[in-house]
Order: sequence, then structure tokens, then C-alpha cells
Amino acid sequence: MSEYSDSAKKHMDKCIESLKGNFARVRTGRANPHILDPIKVDYYGQSTPITQLAGVKVPEATMLVIEPWDKTSLKSIEKAIESSDLGITPSNDGICIRLPFPKPTEERRKELVKECNKMAEEARVSIRNVRRDVNAKIERDEELPEDQQTREKKSVQKLTDSYVEKIDELLKTKTSEVMEI
Repeated sequence: MSEYSDSAKKHMDKCIESLKGNFARVRTGRANPHILDPIKVDYYGQSTPITQLAGVKVPEATMLVIEPWDKTSLKSIEKAIESSDLGITPSNDGICIRLPFPKPTEERRKELVKECNKMAEEARVSIRNVRRDVNAKIERDEELPEDQQTREKKSVQKLTDSYVEKIDELLKTKTSEVMEI
């Protein structure tokens, strides 16, 4: 693989990882600990992620249980979840916090699929932007003969096509997960 293909592959891998992270935060009817990743708790004046303050367990498909290591942080964690845009009311029993995940309605599932489609399209655009940038570098390389430039561009195009296919597969998987009742 050439330096151009290597560069394109690295950037495209980042696009795929970003898409996976975005998909992980889409709320389905299943409890997913990654949904708590963006939530920060005010812990002794520091903005701290929940996962650094507590153990997060999934005892059943529709329930998350958050068990803080420091029980004094229980209220702070509860407050952070309530003020977030999760739309789930936490239940605090003094030892742990339970987050019940209600099954989304048919309408809500369709909205989530639309969100996923937008995320996938943004990832495709990012992949194409990487292709454009790498092709521009290839064209600017005056030491590269024209036939070699053509081969490099074809190689980058094959890579682009394979990454777009990966995005489509990820979208298909996430869509079936979201639409599952």
C-alpha cells in the first residue's frame, strides 16, 4: 500500500470510529452503558464522567444500574442524569441508581432511524472528503508520473468504496437494532 492509501485509510478509519461512537449513543429500547458517556457529574468541583465515578451494569435488557464507588456522589450523579437530555428518570434507592429504558414507540423508532441515516450520510461525506484531499495531494506530487497518479487514484477510490460499504453495513445493523421491538 502506498503512502497515499495509508494516509487515506487512517483518516477513513477515524470516520468509521466516529460513526460507531455516534451510533452507540442512539437510544434504542436496549440499555447501553455508552449512552452515559457524554454526561459529566460535578464531583468536588471537577466535571467528571459517570464511568469514572461508578460501575455501570446492565442486569437486564431494559435497565442500567449505576453503583457509585463513593456513595456521597449518588445525588450528584442523579442530578446530572436528570439535567441531561436522556429523557429517563433515574430512581435512587440510596445505594445505586436505576435507569429504566422504556421501549420506544413505532414513531420514535422511525425518528431514530432517520437520525442514524443522517449520521451515516455525514460519515460518507467525510470519507469522500478524505478521498478528495488525498487525490489533491496525488495531483500536487510532481515527482509522480501520470500513470502512477492514475493508479494511486484508483487505489484510493477502491478504498473509498470499501469504507462506504462498511458504513452501509453499520447502518443496516443499527437500523435493525432500532426497529426491533
